[in-house]
Amino acid sequence: MKVSVTTLPLRELDVDLLIVPVAEDAPEEHTAYLIKALGAEVERALADVGGKKDDDALVYPAEGRAKRVLLVGLGKTEEADAERVRRAAATGASVAQKRETNTVGFVVPDLPLEGEATGQALVEGFSLGSYRFRQYKTDAHGAFDGPQRLVLHADAKERGARRGAERGRVVAEGVNAARDLVNLSPDDKTPTLFAKAVEKSGKRCGYEVSVWNKTLIEEEKMGGLLAVNRGSQDPPVFIEMTWKPEHAVNEKPIVLVGKGVMFDTGGLSLKPTKNSMDFMKADMAGAAAVVGAFEVIAKLNLQLHVVGLIPATDNRPGENAYVPGDVLRMHSGATVEVLNTDAEGRLILADALSYAKTYRPELVLDLATLTGAQVVALGSNVAALMTNNRDAPEARLQALRDAGQRSGDRVHPLPLDDDYKEQLESDVADLKNVGGKEAGCITAGKFLEHFVSYPWAHLDIAGPAFLQSAKPYRPKGGTGFGVRLLVEFLRERADPRKRS
Repeated sequence: MKVSVTTLPLRELDVDLLIVPVAEDAPEEHTAYLIKALGAEVERALADVGGKKDDDALVYPAEGRAKRVLLVGLGKTEEADAERVRRAAATGASVAQKRETNTVGFVVPDLPLEGEATGQALVEGFSLGSYRFRQYKTDAHGAFDGPQRLVLHADAKERGARRGAERGRVVAEGVNAARDLVNLSPDDKTPTLFAKAVEKSGKRCGYEVSVWNKTLIEEEKMGGLLAVNRGSQDPPVFIEMTWKPEHAVNEKPIVLVGKGVMFDTGGLSLKPTKNSMDFMKADMAGAAAVVGAFEVIAKLNLQLHVVGLIPATDNRPGENAYVPGDVLRMHSGATVEVLNTDAEGRLILADALSYAKTYRPELVLDLATLTGAQVVALGSNVAALMTNNRDAPEARLQALRDAGQRSGDRVHPLPLDDDYKEQLESDVADLKNVGGKEAGCITAGKFLEHFVSYPWAHLDIAGPAFLQSAKPYRPKGGTGFGVRLLVEFLRERADPRKRS
Protein backbone atom coordinates (compact mmCIF):
# COMPACT_ATOMS: atom_id res chain seq x y z
CA MET A 1 0.00 0.00 0.00
CA LYS A 2 1.41 3.40 -1.03
CA VAL A 3 1.30 6.06 1.67
CA SER A 4 1.58 9.79 1.06
CA VAL A 5 0.80 13.14 2.68
CA THR A 6 -0.94 16.04 0.94
CA THR A 7 -1.83 19.64 1.72
CA LEU A 8 -4.39 19.95 -1.07
CA PRO A 9 -7.64 21.67 -0.09
CA LEU A 10 -9.82 19.05 1.57
CA ARG A 11 -12.67 19.35 -0.93
CA GLU A 12 -10.21 18.48 -3.73
CA LEU A 13 -9.06 15.22 -2.17
CA ASP A 14 -10.22 12.54 -4.63
CA VAL A 15 -10.56 9.27 -2.65
CA ASP A 16 -13.06 6.43 -2.40
CA LEU A 17 -13.24 6.86 1.38
CA LEU A 18 -12.25 9.84 3.51
CA ILE A 19 -11.83 9.04 7.21
CA VAL A 20 -12.26 11.95 9.60
CA PRO A 21 -11.35 11.34 13.27
CA VAL A 22 -13.22 13.89 15.42
CA ALA A 23 -12.87 14.73 19.08
CA GLU A 24 -15.86 15.17 21.35
CA ASP A 25 -14.77 18.70 22.20
CA ALA A 26 -13.39 19.66 18.78
CA PRO A 27 -13.24 23.46 18.33
CA GLU A 28 -16.04 25.06 16.32
CA GLU A 29 -13.67 26.26 13.64
CA HIS A 30 -12.59 22.68 12.94
CA THR A 31 -16.14 21.37 12.49
CA ALA A 32 -16.99 24.47 10.44
CA TYR A 33 -14.01 23.72 8.20
CA LEU A 34 -15.21 20.14 7.65
CA ILE A 35 -18.76 21.25 6.91
CA LYS A 36 -17.61 23.93 4.47
CA ALA A 37 -15.38 21.45 2.60
CA LEU A 38 -17.73 18.44 2.62
CA GLY A 39 -21.28 19.76 2.90
CA ALA A 40 -24.47 19.50 4.93
CA GLU A 41 -24.49 15.69 5.05
CA VAL A 42 -21.34 15.81 7.15
CA GLU A 43 -22.88 18.46 9.40
CA ARG A 44 -25.82 16.17 10.18
CA ALA A 45 -23.52 13.19 10.78
CA LEU A 46 -21.34 15.24 13.13
CA ALA A 47 -24.43 15.95 15.20
CA ASP A 48 -25.10 12.20 15.45
CA VAL A 49 -21.54 11.12 16.27
CA GLY A 50 -20.59 14.04 18.46
CA GLY A 51 -17.02 12.75 18.67
CA LYS A 52 -17.86 10.10 21.27
CA LYS A 53 -15.21 7.40 21.52
CA ASP A 54 -15.71 4.56 19.03
CA ASP A 55 -18.87 6.11 17.51
CA ASP A 56 -18.84 6.32 13.73
CA ALA A 57 -21.06 7.32 10.83
CA LEU A 58 -20.67 6.80 7.09
CA VAL A 59 -22.10 9.48 4.79
CA TYR A 60 -22.12 10.19 1.06
CA PRO A 61 -21.32 13.88 0.69
CA ALA A 62 -22.79 16.06 -2.02
CA GLU A 63 -19.75 18.34 -2.02
CA GLY A 64 -16.06 17.68 -2.44
CA ARG A 65 -14.46 14.86 -4.43
CA ALA A 66 -14.45 12.17 -1.72
CA LYS A 67 -17.04 9.51 -2.57
CA ARG A 68 -17.66 8.54 1.06
CA VAL A 69 -16.85 10.18 4.39
CA LEU A 70 -16.47 8.19 7.61
CA LEU A 71 -16.59 10.12 10.87
CA VAL A 72 -14.96 8.32 13.79
CA GLY A 73 -15.13 9.55 17.37
CA LEU A 74 -11.96 9.95 19.46
CA GLY A 75 -13.56 10.98 22.75
CA LYS A 76 -12.26 14.03 24.57
CA THR A 77 -9.21 15.73 23.06
CA GLU A 78 -7.11 15.34 26.20
CA GLU A 79 -7.72 11.57 26.18
CA ALA A 80 -7.02 11.11 22.47
CA ASP A 81 -3.60 9.47 22.70
CA ALA A 82 -1.85 7.45 19.99
CA GLU A 83 -3.78 4.32 20.91
CA ARG A 84 -7.14 6.09 20.43
CA VAL A 85 -5.94 7.26 17.03
CA ARG A 86 -4.85 3.72 16.07
CA ARG A 87 -8.24 2.35 17.06
CA ALA A 88 -10.05 5.04 15.05
CA ALA A 89 -7.86 4.26 12.05
CA ALA A 90 -8.62 0.55 12.43
CA THR A 91 -12.34 1.34 12.35
CA GLY A 92 -11.68 3.06 9.06
CA ALA A 93 -9.79 0.01 7.81
CA SER A 94 -12.77 -2.21 8.59
CA VAL A 95 -15.12 0.04 6.58
CA ALA A 96 -12.60 0.27 3.73
CA GLN A 97 -12.43 -3.52 3.53
CA LYS A 98 -16.19 -3.92 3.64
CA ARG A 99 -16.75 -1.29 0.92
CA GLU A 100 -13.73 -2.51 -1.10
CA THR A 101 -12.30 0.97 -1.46
CA ASN A 102 -9.03 1.31 -3.39
CA THR A 103 -8.05 4.82 -2.26
CA VAL A 104 -8.44 6.06 1.30
CA GLY A 105 -7.75 9.47 2.81
CA PHE A 106 -7.35 10.62 6.41
CA VAL A 107 -7.83 14.05 7.85
CA VAL A 108 -4.99 14.36 10.36
CA PRO A 109 -6.75 15.50 13.56
CA ASP A 110 -5.49 18.45 15.59
CA LEU A 111 -4.50 16.82 18.88
CA PRO A 112 -2.02 17.41 21.74
CA LEU A 113 0.04 14.63 20.11
CA GLU A 114 2.88 15.75 17.87
CA GLY A 115 2.07 15.57 14.17
CA GLU A 116 4.71 12.87 13.74
CA ALA A 117 3.12 10.63 16.40
CA THR A 118 -0.36 11.25 14.97
CA GLY A 119 0.73 10.40 11.43
CA GLN A 120 2.41 7.22 12.60
CA ALA A 121 -0.61 6.13 14.64
CA LEU A 122 -3.01 6.70 11.73
CA VAL A 123 -0.97 4.66 9.27
CA GLU A 124 -0.16 1.94 11.81
CA GLY A 125 -3.76 1.56 12.90
CA PHE A 126 -5.06 1.47 9.34
CA SER A 127 -2.40 -0.91 8.03
CA LEU A 128 -2.65 -3.28 10.99
CA GLY A 129 -6.45 -3.15 10.85
CA SER A 130 -6.35 -4.00 7.12
CA TYR A 131 -4.30 -7.19 7.63
CA ARG A 132 -5.76 -10.43 6.29
CA PHE A 133 -4.01 -13.81 6.11
CA ARG A 134 -5.24 -15.57 2.98
CA GLN A 135 -2.31 -17.75 1.98
CA TYR A 136 -4.26 -20.99 2.25
CA LYS A 137 -7.62 -19.75 0.91
CA THR A 138 -8.28 -21.46 -2.42
CA ASP A 139 -10.74 -18.73 -3.43
CA ALA A 140 -8.36 -15.87 -2.61
CA HIS A 141 -7.52 -15.21 -6.27
CA GLY A 142 -9.45 -12.16 -7.39
CA ALA A 143 -10.63 -11.31 -3.86
CA PHE A 144 -10.31 -7.71 -2.67
CA ASP A 145 -6.78 -7.30 -1.35
CA GLY A 146 -7.29 -4.05 0.53
CA PRO A 147 -6.75 -0.40 -0.38
CA GLN A 148 -3.84 0.38 -2.69
CA ARG A 149 -3.30 4.01 -1.68
CA LEU A 150 -3.51 5.86 1.63
CA VAL A 151 -3.32 9.66 1.70
CA LEU A 152 -3.02 11.79 4.83
CA HIS A 153 -4.43 15.31 4.57
CA ALA A 154 -2.43 17.62 6.81
CA ASP A 155 -1.82 21.32 7.22
CA ALA A 156 0.70 22.93 9.56
CA LYS A 157 1.81 19.53 10.83
CA GLU A 158 2.61 18.29 7.32
CA ARG A 159 6.35 17.75 7.85
CA GLY A 160 5.93 15.80 11.07
CA ALA A 161 2.96 13.88 9.70
CA ARG A 162 5.02 12.85 6.66
CA ARG A 163 7.83 11.44 8.81
CA GLY A 164 5.39 9.69 11.09
CA ALA A 165 3.38 8.24 8.20
CA GLU A 166 6.47 6.68 6.62
CA ARG A 167 7.61 5.20 9.94
CA GLY A 168 4.10 3.89 10.58
CA ARG A 169 4.13 2.16 7.19
CA VAL A 170 7.48 0.48 7.88
CA VAL A 171 6.54 -0.57 11.42
CA ALA A 172 3.22 -2.03 10.25
CA GLU A 173 5.03 -4.00 7.54
CA GLY A 174 7.28 -5.52 10.22
CA VAL A 175 4.31 -6.40 12.43
CA ASN A 176 2.45 -7.98 9.51
CA ALA A 177 5.56 -9.96 8.52
CA ALA A 178 5.65 -11.39 12.06
CA ARG A 179 1.92 -12.18 11.84
CA ASP A 180 2.47 -14.06 8.59
CA LEU A 181 5.20 -16.20 10.17
CA VAL A 182 3.01 -17.08 13.14
CA ASN A 183 0.01 -17.90 10.95
CA LEU A 184 1.92 -20.26 8.67
CA SER A 185 1.03 -23.94 8.79
CA PRO A 186 3.54 -25.86 10.94
CA ASP A 187 4.37 -27.96 7.91
CA ASP A 188 5.57 -24.78 6.16
CA LYS A 189 7.79 -23.59 9.02
CA THR A 190 10.00 -26.44 10.13
CA PRO A 191 13.19 -25.04 11.72
CA THR A 192 15.01 -25.32 8.39
CA LEU A 193 12.23 -23.61 6.43
CA PHE A 194 11.96 -20.90 9.07
CA ALA A 195 15.69 -20.27 8.84
CA LYS A 196 15.40 -19.93 5.06
CA ALA A 197 12.62 -17.38 5.54
CA VAL A 198 14.86 -15.38 7.89
CA GLU A 199 17.72 -15.52 5.37
CA LYS A 200 15.40 -14.16 2.66
CA SER A 201 14.26 -11.41 5.03
CA GLY A 202 17.88 -10.48 5.75
CA LYS A 203 18.74 -10.21 2.05
CA ARG A 204 15.62 -8.18 1.34
CA CYS A 205 16.00 -5.77 4.26
CA GLY A 206 19.78 -5.56 4.62
CA TYR A 207 20.75 -7.33 7.84
CA GLU A 208 23.12 -10.29 8.16
CA VAL A 209 21.95 -13.83 8.95
CA SER A 210 23.96 -16.89 9.97
CA VAL A 211 22.31 -20.27 10.50
CA TRP A 212 23.87 -23.06 12.56
CA ASN A 213 23.02 -26.65 11.73
CA LYS A 214 22.70 -29.46 14.27
CA THR A 215 26.43 -30.28 14.12
CA LEU A 216 27.38 -26.75 15.13
CA ILE A 217 24.75 -26.76 17.87
CA GLU A 218 26.25 -30.00 19.20
CA GLU A 219 29.74 -28.49 19.09
CA GLU A 220 28.47 -25.53 21.10
CA LYS A 221 26.94 -28.01 23.61
CA MET A 222 23.47 -26.52 23.67
CA GLY A 223 21.99 -29.33 25.75
CA GLY A 224 18.58 -27.71 26.21
CA LEU A 225 17.95 -27.14 22.50
CA LEU A 226 19.21 -30.61 21.59
CA ALA A 227 17.06 -32.29 24.26
CA VAL A 228 13.84 -30.59 23.16
CA ASN A 229 14.60 -31.57 19.56
CA ARG A 230 15.14 -35.27 20.32
CA GLY A 231 11.54 -36.27 19.57
CA SER A 232 11.45 -34.42 16.27
CA GLN A 233 12.03 -35.69 12.74
CA ASP A 234 13.39 -32.24 11.76
CA PRO A 235 16.81 -31.06 12.99
CA PRO A 236 17.13 -27.87 15.07
CA VAL A 237 18.75 -24.66 13.90
CA PHE A 238 20.22 -21.71 15.74
CA ILE A 239 19.86 -18.39 13.94
CA GLU A 240 22.13 -15.37 14.46
CA MET A 241 21.02 -12.01 13.03
CA THR A 242 23.21 -8.90 12.99
CA TRP A 243 22.50 -5.24 12.29
CA LYS A 244 25.63 -3.12 12.75
CA PRO A 245 25.56 0.27 11.02
CA GLU A 246 28.80 2.17 10.60
CA HIS A 247 27.83 4.92 13.04
CA ALA A 248 26.10 2.86 15.73
CA VAL A 249 25.82 4.77 19.00
CA ASN A 250 26.52 1.68 21.14
CA GLU A 251 29.85 -0.14 21.36
CA LYS A 252 28.33 -3.26 22.93
CA PRO A 253 25.31 -4.74 21.16
CA ILE A 254 21.75 -5.04 22.36
CA VAL A 255 20.75 -8.68 21.90
CA LEU A 256 17.18 -9.78 21.12
CA VAL A 257 16.36 -13.45 21.81
CA GLY A 258 13.19 -15.04 20.44
CA LYS A 259 11.74 -18.38 21.46
CA GLY A 260 11.45 -20.46 18.30
CA VAL A 261 9.40 -23.55 19.12
CA MET A 262 7.88 -24.04 15.69
CA PHE A 263 5.21 -26.37 17.04
CA ASP A 264 4.69 -27.55 20.60
CA THR A 265 2.84 -30.78 21.31
CA GLY A 266 4.11 -30.71 24.88
CA GLY A 267 6.37 -33.66 24.10
CA LEU A 268 5.70 -36.70 26.26
CA SER A 269 3.88 -34.36 28.68
CA LEU A 270 1.30 -34.14 25.91
CA LYS A 271 -1.01 -31.13 25.74
CA PRO A 272 -4.78 -31.51 25.31
CA THR A 273 -5.81 -30.49 21.80
CA LYS A 274 -8.78 -28.16 22.35
CA ASN A 275 -7.76 -24.60 23.27
CA SER A 276 -4.18 -25.71 23.77
CA MET A 277 -2.27 -27.77 21.22
CA ASP A 278 -4.45 -26.44 18.39
CA PHE A 279 -2.86 -23.00 18.85
CA MET A 280 0.72 -24.17 19.22
CA LYS A 281 1.85 -23.12 15.78
CA ALA A 282 2.10 -19.77 17.58
CA ASP A 283 4.76 -20.98 20.02
CA MET A 284 7.37 -19.27 17.84
CA ALA A 285 5.78 -15.84 18.15
CA GLY A 286 8.79 -14.54 20.09
CA ALA A 287 11.06 -15.53 17.20
CA ALA A 288 8.64 -13.95 14.71
CA ALA A 289 8.67 -10.70 16.69
CA VAL A 290 12.47 -10.58 16.59
CA VAL A 291 12.43 -11.11 12.80
CA GLY A 292 9.77 -8.42 12.34
CA ALA A 293 11.72 -6.01 14.54
CA PHE A 294 14.92 -6.61 12.55
CA GLU A 295 13.11 -5.81 9.33
CA VAL A 296 11.97 -2.48 10.78
CA ILE A 297 15.34 -1.66 12.36
CA ALA A 298 17.09 -2.20 9.03
CA LYS A 299 14.52 -0.29 6.93
CA LEU A 300 14.63 2.65 9.35
CA ASN A 301 18.45 2.48 9.34
CA LEU A 302 18.47 2.66 13.13
CA GLN A 303 21.95 3.65 14.32
CA LEU A 304 22.22 0.91 16.91
CA HIS A 305 24.20 -2.33 16.95
CA VAL A 306 21.64 -5.10 17.45
CA VAL A 307 22.04 -8.88 17.46
CA GLY A 308 19.18 -11.39 17.21
CA LEU A 309 19.35 -14.98 18.43
CA ILE A 310 16.69 -17.60 17.68
CA PRO A 311 16.93 -21.21 18.89
CA ALA A 312 14.50 -23.12 16.67
CA THR A 313 13.01 -26.59 16.99
CA ASP A 314 9.66 -28.25 17.51
CA ASN A 315 8.67 -30.29 20.54
CA ARG A 316 7.20 -33.69 19.68
CA PRO A 317 6.77 -37.06 21.41
CA GLY A 318 8.97 -39.09 19.02
CA GLU A 319 10.58 -42.38 19.89
CA ASN A 320 13.76 -40.67 21.13
CA ALA A 321 11.99 -37.83 22.95
CA TYR A 322 13.40 -36.52 26.20
CA VAL A 323 11.48 -37.65 29.27
CA PRO A 324 10.58 -36.42 32.75
CA GLY A 325 13.48 -37.36 34.98
CA ASP A 326 16.16 -36.62 32.40
CA VAL A 327 19.01 -34.42 33.64
CA LEU A 328 20.35 -32.08 30.97
CA ARG A 329 23.69 -30.32 30.82
CA MET A 330 23.05 -26.88 29.39
CA HIS A 331 25.28 -24.59 27.31
CA SER A 332 26.30 -22.77 30.50
CA GLY A 333 27.41 -26.04 32.12
CA ALA A 334 24.52 -25.98 34.61
CA THR A 335 22.42 -29.13 35.04
CA VAL A 336 18.63 -29.16 34.81
CA GLU A 337 16.26 -31.88 35.98
CA VAL A 338 13.31 -32.19 33.58
CA LEU A 339 10.01 -32.70 35.37
CA ASN A 340 7.74 -31.62 32.53
CA THR A 341 8.65 -31.82 28.84
CA ASP A 342 6.04 -29.14 28.11
CA ALA A 343 8.27 -26.59 29.88
CA GLU A 344 10.56 -26.69 26.85
CA GLY A 345 10.71 -23.04 25.83
CA ARG A 346 12.79 -22.07 28.83
CA LEU A 347 15.29 -24.83 27.99
CA ILE A 348 16.05 -23.56 24.50
CA LEU A 349 16.02 -19.93 25.67
CA ALA A 350 18.46 -20.77 28.47
CA ASP A 351 21.02 -21.97 25.93
CA ALA A 352 20.54 -18.86 23.79
CA LEU A 353 20.82 -16.56 26.82
CA SER A 354 23.98 -18.34 27.90
CA TYR A 355 25.45 -17.96 24.41
CA ALA A 356 24.52 -14.25 24.36
CA LYS A 357 27.23 -13.70 26.97
CA THR A 358 29.86 -14.10 24.22
CA TYR A 359 28.75 -10.74 22.81
CA ARG A 360 29.46 -8.90 26.07
CA PRO A 361 26.05 -7.26 25.57
CA GLU A 362 24.88 -3.89 26.75
CA LEU A 363 21.44 -5.41 27.29
CA VAL A 364 19.59 -8.62 26.38
CA LEU A 365 15.82 -8.80 25.83
CA ASP A 366 14.05 -12.10 25.30
CA LEU A 367 10.50 -12.60 24.02
CA ALA A 368 8.64 -15.84 24.48
CA THR A 369 5.18 -17.36 24.56
CA LEU A 370 6.40 -19.02 27.72
CA THR A 371 3.57 -19.74 30.16
CA GLY A 372 -0.17 -20.14 30.43
CA ALA A 373 0.27 -18.48 33.82
CA GLN A 374 0.96 -15.19 32.03
CA VAL A 375 -2.49 -15.37 30.44
CA VAL A 376 -4.09 -16.05 33.82
CA ALA A 377 -2.25 -13.12 35.39
CA LEU A 378 -2.51 -10.47 32.69
CA GLY A 379 -4.82 -11.72 29.94
CA SER A 380 -4.37 -11.07 26.24
CA ASN A 381 -3.80 -7.30 26.22
CA VAL A 382 -0.62 -6.96 28.26
CA ALA A 383 2.65 -8.95 28.37
CA ALA A 384 4.55 -9.79 31.54
CA LEU A 385 7.87 -8.04 32.06
CA MET A 386 10.67 -9.17 34.39
CA THR A 387 14.27 -8.05 34.81
CA ASN A 388 17.34 -8.89 36.85
CA ASN A 389 18.86 -6.60 39.43
CA ARG A 390 21.77 -5.21 37.38
CA ASP A 391 22.55 -1.74 36.02
CA ALA A 392 19.55 0.38 36.98
CA PRO A 393 16.77 -2.22 36.71
CA GLU A 394 14.03 0.26 37.68
CA ALA A 395 15.02 2.58 34.84
CA ARG A 396 15.00 -0.39 32.44
CA LEU A 397 11.53 -1.44 33.55
CA GLN A 398 10.24 2.11 33.18
CA ALA A 399 11.78 2.52 29.73
CA LEU A 400 10.11 -0.68 28.52
CA ARG A 401 6.78 0.27 30.09
CA ASP A 402 6.93 3.70 28.46
CA ALA A 403 7.80 2.15 25.09
CA GLY A 404 4.85 -0.19 25.53
CA GLN A 405 2.46 2.68 26.26
CA ARG A 406 3.64 4.68 23.25
CA SER A 407 3.66 1.72 20.85
CA GLY A 408 0.46 0.00 22.00
CA ASP A 409 2.31 -3.24 22.90
CA ARG A 410 1.79 -2.81 26.62
CA VAL A 411 3.77 -4.60 29.33
CA HIS A 412 3.48 -4.86 33.09
CA PRO A 413 6.30 -5.75 35.52
CA LEU A 414 6.31 -8.79 37.79
CA PRO A 415 8.84 -9.38 40.60
CA LEU A 416 11.86 -11.68 40.37
CA ASP A 417 12.61 -11.85 44.09
CA ASP A 418 15.05 -14.50 45.27
CA ASP A 419 12.28 -16.23 47.24
CA TYR A 420 11.07 -17.74 43.96
CA LYS A 421 14.36 -19.63 43.56
CA GLU A 422 13.24 -22.11 46.17
CA GLN A 423 10.52 -23.43 43.86
CA LEU A 424 13.21 -24.44 41.34
CA GLU A 425 15.43 -26.37 43.72
CA SER A 426 16.17 -29.93 42.54
CA ASP A 427 17.27 -32.95 44.56
CA VAL A 428 19.51 -34.23 41.78
CA ALA A 429 20.56 -31.24 39.63
CA ASP A 430 21.34 -27.53 39.86
CA LEU A 431 17.69 -26.70 39.23
CA LYS A 432 14.51 -28.18 37.81
CA ASN A 433 12.60 -26.90 34.81
CA VAL A 434 9.28 -26.22 36.56
CA GLY A 435 8.52 -24.49 39.82
CA GLY A 436 5.03 -25.73 40.65
CA LYS A 437 1.57 -24.22 40.39
CA GLU A 438 2.17 -20.94 42.21
CA ALA A 439 3.57 -17.94 40.30
CA GLY A 440 4.31 -20.03 37.20
CA CYS A 441 5.05 -16.99 35.03
CA ILE A 442 7.56 -15.68 37.56
CA THR A 443 9.32 -18.99 38.25
CA ALA A 444 9.79 -19.42 34.49
CA GLY A 445 11.47 -16.02 34.44
CA LYS A 446 13.50 -16.96 37.50
CA PHE A 447 14.68 -20.10 35.68
CA LEU A 448 15.93 -17.96 32.79
CA GLU A 449 17.66 -15.56 35.17
CA HIS A 450 19.93 -18.43 36.26
CA PHE A 451 21.58 -18.30 32.81
CA VAL A 452 22.29 -14.56 32.51
CA SER A 453 25.18 -12.49 33.82
CA TYR A 454 24.40 -9.13 32.19
CA PRO A 455 21.52 -6.62 32.17
CA TRP A 456 18.50 -8.55 30.93
CA ALA A 457 14.74 -8.35 30.64
CA HIS A 458 12.25 -11.12 29.90
CA LEU A 459 8.91 -10.62 28.15
CA ASP A 460 6.32 -13.38 28.42
CA ILE A 461 3.97 -12.64 25.51
CA ALA A 462 1.83 -15.80 25.65
CA GLY A 463 -1.51 -13.97 25.91
CA PRO A 464 -1.18 -11.08 23.45
CA ALA A 465 0.80 -12.98 20.77
CA PHE A 466 -2.13 -15.05 19.47
CA LEU A 467 -5.81 -14.19 19.80
CA GLN A 468 -8.90 -16.39 19.56
CA SER A 469 -11.07 -13.38 18.74
CA ALA A 470 -10.13 -10.13 17.01
CA LYS A 471 -9.54 -6.81 18.79
CA PRO A 472 -9.59 -3.35 17.13
CA TYR A 473 -6.42 -3.66 15.04
CA ARG A 474 -5.27 -7.06 16.30
CA PRO A 475 -6.62 -9.91 14.19
CA LYS A 476 -7.66 -13.34 15.26
CA GLY A 477 -4.53 -15.49 15.13
CA GLY A 478 -1.01 -14.07 15.15
CA THR A 479 -0.85 -10.42 16.24
CA GLY A 480 2.84 -9.58 15.77
CA PHE A 481 2.96 -8.46 19.41
CA GLY A 482 6.41 -7.27 20.45
CA VAL A 483 7.57 -5.78 17.15
CA ARG A 484 6.30 -2.28 17.93
CA LEU A 485 7.51 -2.51 21.52
CA LEU A 486 11.04 -3.47 20.48
CA VAL A 487 11.23 -0.85 17.75
CA GLU A 488 9.99 1.93 20.00
CA PHE A 489 12.35 0.92 22.83
CA LEU A 490 15.32 0.70 20.44
CA ARG A 491 14.47 4.00 18.72
CA GLU A 492 14.64 5.70 22.10
CA ARG A 493 17.86 3.88 22.91
CA ALA A 494 19.44 4.99 19.61
CA ASP A 495 18.87 8.66 20.38
CA PRO A 496 22.29 10.06 21.47
CA ARG A 497 20.53 12.72 23.56
CA LYS A 498 18.94 9.98 25.67
CA ARG A 499 22.26 8.15 26.17
CA SER A 500 24.35 11.07 27.43
